[in-house]
Amino acid sequence: MGIVQVETNYYQQFDADLSRDVPGEGYGGWQRAELPLDLERTAVVVMHAWNIGSPEQNPGEFRAVEYVPRSYTISRELFPNLLDSVRRAGMKLFHVVGGPDYYTHYPGYRLAADLAGTEPEAPERIADDEVQAALRTFRSDRVYPGSNNREDMERCAPYVDFLPEAKPQGDEDVAATSRQLFALCKHYGISHLIYTGFAINGCLLFSPGGMADMTKHGILCSTIRQAVTAVENKETARLQLNKEEGLWRVALLFGFVYDVNDLTAAINGEEHEDLS
Repeated sequence: MGIVQVETNYYQQFDADLSRDVPGEGYGGWQRAELPLDLERTAVVVMHAWNIGSPEQNPGEFRAVEYVPRSYTISRELFPNLLDSVRRAGMKLFHVVGGPDYYTHYPGYRLAADLAGTEPEAPERIADDEVQAALRTFRSDRVYPGSNNREDMERCAPYVDFLPEAKPQGDEDVAATSRQLFALCKHYGISHLIYTGFAINGCLLFSPGGMADMTKHGILCSTIRQAVTAVENKETARLQLNKEEGLWRVALLFGFVYDVNDLTAAINGEEHEDLS
């Protein structure tokens, strides 16, 4: 391992052109440059790669979380080659988990838990009052996940597991909290995390172990365009516009965006197919 050069996507958020009707249209937008990547200080993260069963087994989840079929496709078609490339290159591969306990029996979880030690107490919360409780119930019923889906999702939660292609191999490290992930980074000398998983505009940013928390620790956080999807809504789902916004947010606030063929070719010293 060592330092390799990788074709890297970044976003030029300047210069606004005040002579235009919409000054922001003067920004440089997406650009590419060959930039260094230190394989010994970089880890790939697979986050929340959940197997929640089939639409027949868990219809409520599929009705409320429309990206699940896309996540299955990414795991099936892209993860095998990507994760094999990471493993062959000798890079660290971290699995960031959450939700039900489907991971504590993996040997790689024990190290993260031991390194992190006792987790801090949860932040103090204001107690719900009558109106707030009613508003939360309304949101659960009418916003997400919907009163018709909630019971089904709760029933299926204990059956959550890693997607088959995303299961940790051997003693690969598993982290369930930001404290655990940062402890692994310190232990291995990792300063750059490249995130894959689901979803780029939700969990990968804000859940425990996500980019927002890790950036506070000085970790550079990037992603791989083809190895993520986003939470979409009615207005964005057809063109996956929220994914595009999520990738821009990562490039603006956290790190860089790689194309999978550029990254795997660089870390394995191979020629690659240009995806542009």
